[in-house]
Amino acid sequence: MDMRDTVVYAIGDVHGCLDELRALEQKILLDALQFRGRKIIIMLGDYIDRGPQSRRVIEHLMAPPPKGFLRVCLAGNHEVAMLNYLDGYLSRDPWLAVGGRETLYSYGIDPAHLANLYASGEEVDERIRETIPASHVAFLRTLPVMVCSEQFVFVHAGIRPGIALEEQDEADLLNIRSDFLAAAHHLDRWVVHGHTIVDVPTLEGRRLGIDTGAFQSGRLTALRIVGKYGRLLSSRD
Repeated sequence: MDMRDTVVYAIGDVHGCLDELRALEQKILLDALQFRGRKIIIMLGDYIDRGPQSRRVIEHLMAPPPKGFLRVCLAGNHEVAMLNYLDGYLSRDPWLAVGGRETLYSYGIDPAHLANLYASGEEVDERIRETIPASHVAFLRTLPVMVCSEQFVFVHAGIRPGIALEEQDEADLLNIRSDFLAAAHHLDRWVVHGHTIVDVPTLEGRRLGIDTGAFQSGRLTALRIVGKYGRLLSSRD
């Protein structure tokens, strides 16, 4: 991605918090008035689970971005977990345990109620698959896992240290934690990521973590990047 003459706003994990996302977008729109050139919002993944409005967050991201902006939505591990469940590669309970239950509630589905209605788990899964709109599933399947420029990497979880970007494993980009966090001072580019919840946005070495746990803190964070300079914005400022 060419970031010349471009203002980038990277947004951390939304996790079903539509109100916080809308509030942050309004802050971004006001902030962006001072800049000319291309304006891009990069969503860092994990739009679903845990918070109350996963369905509406997906619908919001499927709609056109704010006027004057481009928007890139990256995949997070929670989107991949949902797809793995819908595709039959992950059983229901592990997904429900990490927030899938709240996602199903947002679609009007109570998995416990379905389990009482149907004799088999296969029937429950089939009813769930029938209820999730095909357009939502198709949208989630299109999400890339990483966007790179000459100086920056935008990714959900992080990167595997010592591995070229083009050789990174998708599982690492979506799930890595300790090995990446420990290598913050040995990165070749600035890595902007979510996935690991922090009380306040974290700058360590060349790592910038902006997942401030919106579903539990009520604070969704964005990082604005213009050239080599950054500024933080919050849904609660």
